[in-house]
Amino acid sequence: MLIDKDSVVQFHYSVKENDQTLEDTYSDEPMLYLHGHNNLMPALEEALVGKAAGDDVVVTLPPEKAYGERVEKEPRRVPKKHLLTKGKISPGQIVQVNTEHGATEAVVIKVGLKNVDLDTNHPFAGKTLTFEVKILDVRAASQEEITHGHAHGIGGHHH
Repeated sequence: MLIDKDSVVQFHYSVKENDQTLEDTYSDEPMLYLHGHNNLMPALEEALVGKAAGDDVVVTLPPEKAYGERVEKEPRRVPKKHLLTKGKISPGQIVQVNTEHGATEAVVIKVGLKNVDLDTNHPFAGKTLTFEVKILDVRAASQEEITHGHAHGIGGHHH
């Protein structure tokens, strides 16, 4: 089966900048997504159309097609209780923050007693990134997955 709208795709990936790996899933469970439902960045999803299980896809995306350009702005001061990341927090660390729009990533600039100052740009904003994707499986989505707008199962959403 080839990847197209309403396909559920199981894959591993790595994200690199200048041959330096920034993130990968190979030591964890593979990811799962529902194609055509805005679950991946559009340019990456477009690169996967027509691919099949066993295919390796390498695509390099400029910032505007990946996580956007960096926006210089004042740091955002957030109470530590809003951090989903637990344990010792230090400057330069990427943390998960609970927001009104759900969890998001930010970079710690300064740590205070009760608050942290955060750079709210995505940690990969402003970077030209190379995505290396290993497609493990492609299947037709269930009607429930299509209705919910996301994949269910390994690496996807569990109900």
